[in-house]
Amino acid sequence: MLKLSTKPLLFPPLRISPSPRTRSISTTLLHSFGRRTRTFRSLSSSSSLAPSVESLVMAGGDIGSPEPVGAATAYEEALNCLSSLITRRTRADGTNKGDQFDLLFDYLKILELDESLSRLNVIHVAGTKGKGSTCTFTESILRNCGLRTGLFTSPHLIDVRERFRLDGVEICEEKFLAYFWWCWDRLQEKTNDDVPMPTYFRFLALLGFKIFAAEQVDVAILEVGLGGKFDATNVVEAPIVCGISSLGYDHMEILGNTLGEIAGEKAGIFKRGVPAYTVPQPDEAMSVLKDKASQLDISLQIVSPLDISLLKGQHLGLEGEHQNINAGLAVALSRTWLQKTGHAEGMNLDGTEFLPEQFIKGLTMATLQGRAQIVPDPHIRMQSECFSNGGLVFYLDGAHSPESLETCAAWFSHAVREDTQQSDSLEEQTARKILLFNCMSVRDPLLLLPPLINTCARNGVYFHKALFVPNQSVFNKVGSHATPASDPQHVDLSWQLTLQRVWENLTSDKGVGNDRILSFRDGRHADPSNVKDSMNSSVFPSLQLAINWLRESAQLNRSTRFQVLVTGSLHLVGDVLRLLRK
Repeated sequence: MLKLSTKPLLFPPLRISPSPRTRSISTTLLHSFGRRTRTFRSLSSSSSLAPSVESLVMAGGDIGSPEPVGAATAYEEALNCLSSLITRRTRADGTNKGDQFDLLFDYLKILELDESLSRLNVIHVAGTKGKGSTCTFTESILRNCGLRTGLFTSPHLIDVRERFRLDGVEICEEKFLAYFWWCWDRLQEKTNDDVPMPTYFRFLALLGFKIFAAEQVDVAILEVGLGGKFDATNVVEAPIVCGISSLGYDHMEILGNTLGEIAGEKAGIFKRGVPAYTVPQPDEAMSVLKDKASQLDISLQIVSPLDISLLKGQHLGLEGEHQNINAGLAVALSRTWLQKTGHAEGMNLDGTEFLPEQFIKGLTMATLQGRAQIVPDPHIRMQSECFSNGGLVFYLDGAHSPESLETCAAWFSHAVREDTQQSDSLEEQTARKILLFNCMSVRDPLLLLPPLINTCARNGVYFHKALFVPNQSVFNKVGSHATPASDPQHVDLSWQLTLQRVWENLTSDKGVGNDRILSFRDGRHADPSNVKDSMNSSVFPSLQLAINWLRESAQLNRSTRFQVLVTGSLHLVGDVLRLLRK
């Protein structure tokens, strides 16, 4: 019998009956940029900026009202300026001059980066799945080889500074502001109607180039933001080596509707005379990649997944079997970069039957937020002595394509089984699998949810409940005090209700018996006009309410472990991580 809390939550919680090396900023840098106090420049509330679907901006998302405009810090002012560059991106949109690729060369001249960019020793990586992981592995390997590294990735999950890493650590706020205003002021002064301000991602890429050039990194690892051919990172004309990770269907409204079209866009990063690597791909995609390489007279090398025995009993720093593919590509990129730049002395890089110790250390120490990440809820963990193998654990993965969700499901299934095996008294029936899901409305849930459900089922893992929530962050705002789009009582939940209907149709009476379903009172505390609750799923009008509900349920069921998979959107993953840190 389930007993429900009388606390005024939107949904009552469950009650389950018991069952069996960055350098510090130098004085020279500070004086060269100036230690000025900037007055706040508010942005017009009537701005015509449209929320961006493709910019993948992670905004802040504190619950409650934002700080008064006048109280904005220097950092928040910079983020407000950055937010003003966010625009809607559509396929083949030639009307936005800021999106014209050739403008990037004008920006490089304005920022005095045209020569310094050509001196950067760049590793350039594109792909649909795994490009961020590949870049992370590559950076970690080369850093452990004693090199000063710069890593540019996207999107960020909590703070925009995550995109710029020096020696494996996100750039500090002081340095970020110095470089940001140096770039911003010059662009504001020199741009005009013919050469407008760059769009959001392009500004960030230019900022990354400035940071890496000024910080004199030995190697700059650049992750493509979207596509390849017309991506801002592709303004680099002579990288040392290029790589393409696994390809699949994503951003089709921009890149094309077939794997061939998508592969063609990704292969746009290939350069004549620059070695190129990829991983095993579907035939349609591989054919296009090979054709593009042939046109440039380069040999495209296909890299096998990493043989984990080369790690000498250790494990990759990033979880999931799919990371063997990304690690294999990272090893090839790192080896080639070291050989071509003359940094291979003292390391035997010719053979493939073993790995140098620096490579092993780099692969095993790599970390990446929001990808196959396991986070016990700190709110519950502080009371761990009161729990007997219970608690609340979040399994976070920003998968948002059919292929990546299948991979995510395989990882989650393995992780929860391993969790059960490691807990002596934790039995399967005392663990509850919950899905916390959202995705962008441009994506098709009928393509996303089946791979997730079916892969878990094949591994004997079934979700007892799915929770659908709107993202807490907003898409046209960057900052630690960006607020939810609207009040939870009045938020538009039509998309979440659509996701719920798809879920119900896919899971109704399939694989989960009544004894394994967590029951709720049907909308007792919910507004029936915008919230639907059922045996298999619930819609919450805010992420915070869903987190509160999960915590209350864990508190009431201290012998039950709640294993929550958070996926479908990197925005959602970032929002959850932000809330867990509060």
